[in-house]
Amino acid sequence: MTDASKYVKIVEWSDEDGMFVGQCPGVIGPCCHGFDETEVYRELCQIVEEWVELMQKEGRPLPPPTAGRNLASLIGGK
Repeated sequence: MTDASKYVKIVEWSDEDGMFVGQCPGVIGPCCHGFDETEVYRELCQIVEEWVELMQKEGRPLPPPTAGRNLASLIGGK
């Protein structure tokens, strides 16, 4: 498991943009977009990985992990 794997990554359809948009809450806002959902997710994962590497290289602390916190149930209110 990489440090980037500790963060939830979201790809969702945006009616406003007319395409899929990817973001990683707590790390980076909307940062990539495209018409292929899988490709946007792949690009998002790469962006987050590079961001984590940069933070570590600069000796900056990473934000608390968001993965494994059952966010889906929190968002859904269950």
